[in-house]
Amino acid sequence: MTEMPTISVTELVTAFKEIIETALPPVCVEAEISNCKRSAAGHYYLTLKDDNSEIGAVIWKATAARLKFRPKDGLRVLATGALQVYVARGSCQFIINRLQPEGVGELELALRQLKQKLQEEGLFAPERKRALPRIPRRIALVTSPTSAAVHDMIQVITRRWPAANLIILPVPVQGDGAAPRIARAIASVGHVPDVDVVITGRGGGSLEDLWAFNEEIVARAIAACPIPVVSAVGHEVDVSIADLVADRRALTPSEAGELVVPSAKDFRTELRQSAARVHQIMIGRVERLQQQLDAIASRTVFQRPMTMLDERRQRCDDVAGRADRAIRLHSERIRQRLTATTASLDALSPLNVLARGYSLTTNADGTLVNSVCKVEDGTPIHVRVSDGVITATVDGAH
Repeated sequence: MTEMPTISVTELVTAFKEIIETALPPVCVEAEISNCKRSAAGHYYLTLKDDNSEIGAVIWKATAARLKFRPKDGLRVLATGALQVYVARGSCQFIINRLQPEGVGELELALRQLKQKLQEEGLFAPERKRALPRIPRRIALVTSPTSAAVHDMIQVITRRWPAANLIILPVPVQGDGAAPRIARAIASVGHVPDVDVVITGRGGGSLEDLWAFNEEIVARAIAACPIPVVSAVGHEVDVSIADLVADRRALTPSEAGELVVPSAKDFRTELRQSAARVHQIMIGRVERLQQQLDAIASRTVFQRPMTMLDERRQRCDDVAGRADRAIRLHSERIRQRLTATTASLDALSPLNVLARGYSLTTNADGTLVNSVCKVEDGTPIHVRVSDGVITATVDGAH
């Protein structure tokens, strides 16, 4: 019996690695993603599966950085790559060097994913949009300085508002590295003096051409910009992420120029109309005040001031006459009551009684003597008669 060779585990796994990796060339696998996780280093670890089987897969950081969309569970994809055996564990995994979503383009899927993400964060909310200034002091254009779009914007702006102050922040608007440079330019606008509004954008093109304005870094730069931003990307049918985040979307770069400045001609017309309205309002107010003044001036007190004074004087005389008559009448009534009272008192007066022959006798201390018992012989008495007092001494009392 021939003895079987003895090998190490490493030799076994290495032989398995050579057989597997040489037996199957790179292939494109149709599968569904599950258990997708991103490591701190930027690699994606996931599982590719169909109805009957599954295999572990890896997207290394360099490949992941080129992806426009984010792999996630449940997404059906076309994964291009090759099998690789991890010798340390003796496991076989599929190394993905290209990943495409199935049934939809890579850029379209990336666009949908970013739209959903930013919308959930509220970056598209109407309430966070800011109004554009009526007459900006300075306008910053973040675009390519050699593009037809920038020439359209400059032409429209200077035609509508010749005094416009423009500053161009030159950036590439497509290709690798365009999005970070656009984002940095937008972020720098806040440090440029007197800039009141920003326009960023470019002319039309394919989805790939416009892709820089669909990058998350540009969207967040627009959202964080302290100055209102107008996005003018492509044509009317092209709606980019930048358009959705910006404070105002222009259908074309030319329309962006129309949005940020007023028409000088229209402005002058509006000023004339406003001046005419103010003039009419002032004329109407002056006429109303004149009518009020005329009405006041037509009053008797101003037309015939002495007439009113005469009326007041006559009224005072009438009041004085009525008061004098009332006083005389009142005095006469008091005089009559006094005469009647005097007559009544005279009728009751003891002097009248004395005048009829009666007298009133009092002793020396003024006590009335109305009985013989109150006097004795020799008592001095006073006898009051109608015309005087008689002083006497009692000689006898009977």
